[in-house]
Amino acid sequence: MQYEIYLPGTMIEFHTVFSQEQKQTLSKELPTPLYFQLYSLLKSGILDGTFINGAQLPTEGQLSAEFGVSRITSKRALDELAREGLVERHRGRGTHVTHESMETPMHAPMVGMLQEIESIGQSSTATVLQCRMAHPPAKIRRLLGLARDEKILQLHRVRHRNTTRFGYYSSWTRGVQLPEDPSEFNHTPRMSYFRTKGLKVSFIKQSLTACAASAEAAKALGVERGTALLSLTRVAYRNRQKNSYPVDYLRVLYHPERFEYRIDLELNTDS
Repeated sequence: MQYEIYLPGTMIEFHTVFSQEQKQTLSKELPTPLYFQLYSLLKSGILDGTFINGAQLPTEGQLSAEFGVSRITSKRALDELAREGLVERHRGRGTHVTHESMETPMHAPMVGMLQEIESIGQSSTATVLQCRMAHPPAKIRRLLGLARDEKILQLHRVRHRNTTRFGYYSSWTRGVQLPEDPSEFNHTPRMSYFRTKGLKVSFIKQSLTACAASAEAAKALGVERGTALLSLTRVAYRNRQKNSYPVDYLRVLYHPERFEYRIDLELNTDS
C-alpha cells in the first residue's frame, strides 16, 4: 500500500487505497473477528506510512459501506486503533492518524538485487495466468504517471518448484508491448525480457509485509482464503534526463511455509 500517501488533514478515499481483493479478505468464515480483521488492515496502512500523521480516516458509516460490515464492527476497529495511540477520535471532528511513520530504507547494490530477482526465476518455473494490455487501476495509473485511457502490460503468474506453488505474481509495466507468445514469461525472468526490449531499470524500491490471502490469491496458490502470506511490493524506476520515474509495479504474495525470502548484506568495515 505504500504507493498511495495521504497528507495531514486529507480524508482518505479507501477505494483508491484498498483493492477489491483486499476488501474481500474480510470474512465471517475466518476465525478472527471481523472488527480485528478491519483493525489489522487499517493498522497496516498507518504503520507503513500510507496514512500519514494527521490524515483523517473515514467515518464509521463510510467504513461500514466500504467493507460491508456493521457500524458496530467499524466503531470497534477504530476504538482499537485509538487504544493503541495510533489515532485520535473526536466527536464532530472525526478520526485522525496520530502515528508518525519513521521509514528507514535499506540500501543495497542494484546489481545484487537484480541477481537475486533473476536467480528466483532461474531456479523455479512460472505459469502465466493472464497476460494482456489493459487499463490499470487508478492507484497504479497515478503511480506510473499514466494517462486515464493508457493501456500497459498486465501480467499475472504463479511460480512453483516442481509441483509446489509458492508465489503469486501480479504486475503492471509501462514501455513494453504484449509479447507474441505470452508463454515466454514461463521461463524468462521479467527483468531479463524487459532489458531485451530496451526497458532498463535504474533502481528499485521494495517493501515486505504480511497479508491474508484473497480469493484470487488463494486459488492461485492452492490455499484457504485468509491464509497468512508474505506480501512483497516492488517498484522499479528508470531515469529520464536525470529525473527518475517508475515504470514497473510488482506485487508478489509468497506462501511462508513454501518460500524463504532472504537478503545477505556485506558490511564495508572500512567505512
